[in-house]
Amino acid sequence: MTARAALALALAVTVTLVVGGCRGTSQEQQPAAAPRPSTSTAAPTTSAPTAAPAEDPPVDVEALPPPAAATDPAALAAQVVQAETVLRSGTADPVATARAGMQQQLAYRTLASHPEWQEQVFAAVPPGLREAVVSQTDAAAGLFRLARPQPRLPQWRIVRPPPADELLGHYRAAAREFGVGWEYLAAIHLVETRMGRIRGTSSAGAQGPMQFLPSTWEAYGEGDIESPRDAIRAAARYLRAHGAPADVDRALYAYNHSDAYVRAISTYAAQMRADARLYRGYHAWQVYYRHVDGDRLLPVGWDGTAQPG
Repeated sequence: MTARAALALALAVTVTLVVGGCRGTSQEQQPAAAPRPSTSTAAPTTSAPTAAPAEDPPVDVEALPPPAAATDPAALAAQVVQAETVLRSGTADPVATARAGMQQQLAYRTLASHPEWQEQVFAAVPPGLREAVVSQTDAAAGLFRLARPQPRLPQWRIVRPPPADELLGHYRAAAREFGVGWEYLAAIHLVETRMGRIRGTSSAGAQGPMQFLPSTWEAYGEGDIESPRDAIRAAARYLRAHGAPADVDRALYAYNHSDAYVRAISTYAAQMRADARLYRGYHAWQVYYRHVDGDRLLPVGWDGTAQPG
């Protein structure tokens, strides 16, 4: 995935990250790279799976008002602790979980944008959450460095993603078929297109919810490149062909030739593997775009296809 930089890098870690989900410069799959030293701290994919998140009624996340960014380290620490606590509680209703996911995303995005705040924020986080906060901040910051602010908004359409339970079914089915942890598939989907919210072709020609070049799709895809099920299955097949599950880092690096990308995907996957309830928070992450005039939230219904190229 060296050519796809346009899509994934733009969301750039929306705080997350994304370069992620929106990375304006996403990279597309390339032939398998030579074996590389492991950079991931994630547990092996053979570890005991966590329980699936309980099914909840679909939540219209896009109808919820967006959270406000914290303006100082103390407020930011409070926001990230609150979000992470709610997501891990197991008692929050679907709306509260979605709100916490949105707040989580914005908090890490803010942390990535303000490295001078990080030490103070980390010190204010309870010890039980500190490792998760530090690792997700590192993931966000790494993806941020891959995406430069752009002078034009992207030629994307923003749509509602498939429901969380529907996507989870696709991830798990592909995981069973190809032996790749479902958490890695969910993390890739999150970073590439915010779990299907972004509809558009990258500057390199990558397409679909998992961002495949047509040539790569020819080799690894079956069905419709725009289909969530077919694209998730193709991503699992691609990772398996490039070293997963024995060497997931190598497979992820083949998917996108960036150590920061590998670390981010591995981090999000590790979070979901440790506590599958966190998946629902990630599913609520929105599409932010790094513009030269500041971050732009692109809501569902936004259509940039008429923008000049």
